[in-house]
Amino acid sequence: MRCLLVDDNAAFLETARSLLVRGGLTVTGIALSSAEAMRQAGELQPDIALVDIGLGAENGFDLARDLAARGIAVIMTSTRPGDDYADLITECQAAGFLAKAELSAAAILRVLGSPSG
Repeated sequence: MRCLLVDDNAAFLETARSLLVRGGLTVTGIALSSAEAMRQAGELQPDIALVDIGLGAENGFDLARDLAARGIAVIMTSTRPGDDYADLITECQAAGFLAKAELSAAAILRVLGSPSG
């Protein structure tokens, strides 16, 4: 499964990449902005994208809509509880939400409904 990571925190991106690769996922790209994420999505054709809700001055929900429109499964991430964003997560067509503290390859598969997760 090819994964694109999108977050405005470079240190988190590197930590998440390492964690997910150890868990068996292929991280095809990392992006610090919506523009970079859309460029990489077009070039790398990821299966899934993990998108931070708070992308600095940008809106992760808008990016999620754009990625979902390309057929990419989107999982929103945040340090805050997903319940705070439940309606927005549904509206942006994301597959679900994962708290950053709970991030793992197995958790991603559970959100996506994979029986192997």
